[in-house]
Amino acid sequence: MIWSGILIYWANQVYGIRIFGYELFKFFPPWFYEYLGIPFRLAEGLQLHFFFMWFFAVNGVIYIIYTIISGEWRALVPIPASFKRAPLVALHDAHIVKKLPPQGKYNDAQRIAYTSIILMGAGSVVTGLAIYKPMQLSWLTSLLGGYEWARWEHFYLMIGYVLFFVVHIVQVALAGWANFRSMITGYDAVDAAVSVDKPPIAATEEAAA
Repeated sequence: MIWSGILIYWANQVYGIRIFGYELFKFFPPWFYEYLGIPFRLAEGLQLHFFFMWFFAVNGVIYIIYTIISGEWRALVPIPASFKRAPLVALHDAHIVKKLPPQGKYNDAQRIAYTSIILMGAGSVVTGLAIYKPMQLSWLTSLLGGYEWARWEHFYLMIGYVLFFVVHIVQVALAGWANFRSMITGYDAVDAAVSVDKPPIAATEEAAA
């Protein structure tokens, strides 16, 4: 989705970081497009974006339904105390605070992050529809502040996804390869410890012989 979105954005690249009218950085510099071979691929970007948008939306709806039916939402949705303890989780991850706040299946920072990403997904669908059909859905586009504001909001959400992804990759790297493997495969391999009180079966059979 991000790749096809960039193909579309190239056709009208208007965003940048400016201070007092001076542009510090433009999304994105010319070398970025040249290196990835992005220019002159607007039609391809539109087709890919609209095609995968349906997978994105349907997948999100199925996931939300699953969390509701399975009761998983209880472990995902932040509780009032989460907003107080989340900074402590971040400080613990940065090795500034030694003691990790109480947590369940997910810690408080994860609860906030995972709930936020679901809301961001819904926001991407809403803002995407507003800029895709600004005339047919003029009420929605107006509700978001107009076409330009809706486009900005869509762009900001994309940046949010990239930051979410980068933070998670760093967290996985810090947690070790086993954690990354378990995220991909769905299970974790644990070395079985041999009890010192009870010798292995093979050793027992050998001694009996």
